[in-house]
Amino acid sequence: MAHQRIYITGMGIVSALGVGKTPTLEALLTAHSGIGPMRNLQGTVLNHYPVGEVPLSDPEMQQALGLDPSEPCIRTGLMGMMAAQEAVEQAQFARQRPERTALLSGTTVGGMDRSERHYLDFFEGKHTHYVALHNCASFTDQVAQRTGPYDICSTLSTACSSAANAIIMGANLIATGRADAVVAGGSECLSKFHLNGFHTLMIIDKQPCRPFDRQRAGLNLGEGAAFVVLESEQSMRARGVEPLCQLSGYANTCDAFHQTATSANGQGPYLAMKSALQMANLQPSDIDYINAHGTGTPNNDISEGIAIERVFGQQVPHTSSTKPFTGHTTSAAGSVEAVISILALQHRFVPANLNLKQPIEELHFTPVSQTLRDIDLHHVLSNSFGFGGNDSAYILSKV
Repeated sequence: MAHQRIYITGMGIVSALGVGKTPTLEALLTAHSGIGPMRNLQGTVLNHYPVGEVPLSDPEMQQALGLDPSEPCIRTGLMGMMAAQEAVEQAQFARQRPERTALLSGTTVGGMDRSERHYLDFFEGKHTHYVALHNCASFTDQVAQRTGPYDICSTLSTACSSAANAIIMGANLIATGRADAVVAGGSECLSKFHLNGFHTLMIIDKQPCRPFDRQRAGLNLGEGAAFVVLESEQSMRARGVEPLCQLSGYANTCDAFHQTATSANGQGPYLAMKSALQMANLQPSDIDYINAHGTGTPNNDISEGIAIERVFGQQVPHTSSTKPFTGHTTSAAGSVEAVISILALQHRFVPANLNLKQPIEELHFTPVSQTLRDIDLHHVLSNSFGFGGNDSAYILSKV
């Protein structure tokens, strides 16, 4: 499996930074955050909390996609269709589609935005078409109808590592000869269910989040979608397309320490990063930038920081969390941050770890607090850690 070269030939993104790669890159380079007041999500007592909302309403996304306004839709599906369409267009699927393609997507809330809005209506026989759209797989179906056909379609739900695991599963499909190309990623919309759940855990910050800061108080929830096109070298060469980068290593581990917390020594994150490096046949010193999971919660940041130090020792590379830009897009985070990492590779910069003022005392490295430009990046490590200790890491390498 480790000897099969896997490349990324397309990518697409929708987040609080905007729709598409161009506004995303501009925001990252200028350190412009997408975190702000809640606008689209209505009817929640938590509407005073800052979030990372996609700056389009559902009708605006429907119009952009050319969909009939009367067609039932869920926000997760709309964002997913926009991101996946951008990815397959860049990979030139319209010119020549790979022979065997798969679609793998990650989400947790699925159609919850419509279910909670129309829940009482369901009992009166109204809006019942949204019952079928509640299922997480319905979003994958919508993306498949928009960008297909596909030989394999599957939906993953491993909380905040869902999209990262979709990428890993896609790589395994290619490495084992099941597919020539895989469109992999995730989508997650904000919902009252979402907000209330994280509020119950007492891990939402009332201010813009501050990953790896001594005064960090929690995360800001975000929404968005991102997809990448994974492709075997043989398929890529046959179609005559150019790679954006190589997916050189990846790993998924589960420490099963706690339902929502990671272990004090970061055992799961440590094993994920170490295993990804081994698969890529790289040394820790080869990594130029770590796109950290960095949620801004008291537990995650110290645990992840300790795990990073266990892997990299005293030579920790440039490190930052990009969640102060997008919010924590939960199930979509692994693919949103994959696109951000590829942009960093392509344009030779390291995104800032916004809002960092006082680094965590117990850690011996300081994340990047300002955007670094003209940085030669060859290998980027990206982390995504989910509830239940489902921890994933992957390495993106310059071709």
